[in-house]
Amino acid sequence: MKVNVHAVNFTVDKKLVDFVQERMDKLEKYYDKIVSSDVFLKVEKTSDKENKIVEVKIHVPGDDFLVKKQCKSFEEAVELAAESLERLLLKRKEKLRTHI
Repeated sequence: MKVNVHAVNFTVDKKLVDFVQERMDKLEKYYDKIVSSDVFLKVEKTSDKENKIVEVKIHVPGDDFLVKKQCKSFEEAVELAAESLERLLLKRKEKLRTHI
């Protein structure tokens, strides 16, 4: 799957990009028709510890899924977003299966 990583207001290191790519690739075992995904990594300028925001947009034929998570680290936020997407993709797969 093609994963586009966009870092907003900071430069992202290779290790984080690899982590995001690896985690997004795991979503394909839940739904194999994923076209691509856009991952937006943002740092909010607040005194709050949970200032890392991850938005994941997944493109599947006929639909797009958007999940937004805010955590202390990007890894944690990506993990939570991926878990939410797993549930969404499984729900979509079941919905398609019942229509056939």
